[in-house]
Amino acid sequence: MKTIRSKDNQIYKSTLKLLKKKYRDETGRYLLEGVKPLEDAFGTGAGISSIFVREGIFPDTDKYAAGTVILSGELFDKLSSTENSQGIIAVAEKRIYSEADFGKAVGKGNILVMDRLQDPGNIGTMIRTAEAAGYKGIILTSGTGDVYSPKVVRAAAGSLFRMPVLNAGDSGEAVELIRRMGKKITVTCPDNGISCFEADMVSDTALVIGNEGRGVSRGFMENADIKVKIPMAGSIESLNAAVAAGILMYQSQR
Repeated sequence: MKTIRSKDNQIYKSTLKLLKKKYRDETGRYLLEGVKPLEDAFGTGAGISSIFVREGIFPDTDKYAAGTVILSGELFDKLSSTENSQGIIAVAEKRIYSEADFGKAVGKGNILVMDRLQDPGNIGTMIRTAEAAGYKGIILTSGTGDVYSPKVVRAAAGSLFRMPVLNAGDSGEAVELIRRMGKKITVTCPDNGISCFEADMVSDTALVIGNEGRGVSRGFMENADIKVKIPMAGSIESLNAAVAAGILMYQSQR
C-alpha cells in the first residue's frame, strides 16, 4: 500500500484540485468523505477510482486495500472538508445522464427542479428529502450550486448516488425539457397561489424551488401549470428553501 507524504506528489496534487468546481467539471470526478458515504457509493455501484486514508487514524485500512493510498496527516487534512474527519476520502466518478436516460429513470414520477439555488446545505438536504418523499429525479438550472461540492455530497447523505441528476440550462430550456417529459410545472407563489394542501401534486409533477433570495425565475412563473403557497400563521412571510421544498414534496404522499 502506497504512502504519500510530499505535497508535490502528482497523484496528490491532482486529487487536491477536486476541491475546485472547475476541475470537477473537467474530470467528471469528485471527492467523497466518510465511511458511510463510501459504503453507500459501493452499494449503488458508483465508480470509485481511488481511496485515501489518514496515516495513523483510519483503522480499517485492509478493508479498502485495493487502490488505497495512505496520506500523511498534514496532506490529508488539506484534502478534508470536515472538522472531525473519519480519516477516509475517495475519488468518485460522476454519474452522467442523457435526457433519454433521465426520462426512463424518472418515468411518471415527480421531479424536483432546483432553480439557481446556492446554499450547499439546502441543495444537499433537498436531494435527500426528494428521495425520501418518493421523487424520482433532480433537474438543475444554470446558476445552481455544484451538487458535487463536498458540502452538498455530505448533506445529501448518500441520496446523490441513487437520484438521477440532469443539468437543463436556463429556465427556458428547462421548461422545454419538462414539457417534453409531460410533467406539470408547479411553482411557489405566495401572492396568488392555491394552498399546497389543495393542489394535485401526486404524480407527473415538476416542482420548482427558486433561489433563496430571488425566488423562482420568470420563465417558470410564466409557464407554470400550478402555483402553490404554503399556509403560514403569524407574521412569517417565508420559509427556508429546503424546509419549503420538504413540505411541498411530501404532498405527493398524501
